[in-house]
Amino acid sequence: MELADLGFNSWFQKKREESQKLDFSIARITRVDRNRYLVRNEENEIQAEPTGKLLFFTDSSQDLPCVGDWVFVQYYNDGTLAIIHELLPRKTFLRRKSAGNTVDYQMIASNIDIAFIIQSCDFNFNLRRLERYLVMAKEGHVEPIILLSKSDLVSSEELEKRISEIRQAQINARVITFSNKTDIGLDTVQQVLEKGKTYCLLGSSGVGKTTLLNHLLGDEVFETNPVREKDSRGRHTTSRRQLVVLDNGAFLIDTPGMRELGMIAAGTSIDDSFSDIQELSQNCRFNDCAHTVEVGCAILTAVQTGNLDEERYQSYMKLIKESKFHQMSYVERRKKDKQFGKMIKIVKKQIKKK
Repeated sequence: MELADLGFNSWFQKKREESQKLDFSIARITRVDRNRYLVRNEENEIQAEPTGKLLFFTDSSQDLPCVGDWVFVQYYNDGTLAIIHELLPRKTFLRRKSAGNTVDYQMIASNIDIAFIIQSCDFNFNLRRLERYLVMAKEGHVEPIILLSKSDLVSSEELEKRISEIRQAQINARVITFSNKTDIGLDTVQQVLEKGKTYCLLGSSGVGKTTLLNHLLGDEVFETNPVREKDSRGRHTTSRRQLVVLDNGAFLIDTPGMRELGMIAAGTSIDDSFSDIQELSQNCRFNDCAHTVEVGCAILTAVQTGNLDEERYQSYMKLIKESKFHQMSYVERRKKDKQFGKMIKIVKKQIKKK
């Protein structure tokens, strides 16, 4: 196997040459479990760990390796251990705000060609959550494909209604319906997968991500858990992000279910995902229109006349507000981190003088 078979194309080769770190070997991160890593090279997968400098002196957690990253490594112990020195630039990525009150980015995966956004056709189907996933994909320059799982649980009329709701929300991404139980639609999913390309499974717990992965692998490789019948919620079967190689040479990243999809500084990506609302805003009376109470707001007029769905408008406004709020908090935190870093350097210099 060569690096090209792992997805290392001319774009990454150019970045490698620009770095002038040609003395280092190249490998790809295939699994992350806290600060423990697994990397894959031309020969096999081996355990890896970051240098102390990379681990402790990065400005943000998003600068640490994540699944899908290409990294500069050195090998030790007869090639059984890799030390990760630095990341190559990421071509694409998926990230969100860290869960909870922490205002920082959490990397989900990188260097992905297509994100499979999975929602099931039962209680899990939620347009507002789908919009958030699409903003995430747009921000990281990843092509989204929507997979509607558990199609066997609804009638053909109900299935068409789900697809119609997606289109009415001005979502133009490709939609594929399938069932892990009856296998209907799985062949369509398989046809999307191409050798050397990387795909990522996104969705809540219980939508069938891991079961789909097992189907595509052709074996029950990964453990799955049943969902609760009353609300179709599942437990987190996948506890870590990992990249697996399919028989046809495609790469698939499975991720734990995500309940929180917070946004930081995603304004442009939100506007791109809500292009219909962004287009309406061009006709607002004021250039700085906040689209809340202003006279002459084209967006509010469209909501009042029924030309814009009110729930979609509320979703747009919520995402914009959330993104701006977290961005202010993130900038303030980074500012404090830099001030603290400067203080540490001053103290160290004073100690040396003594």
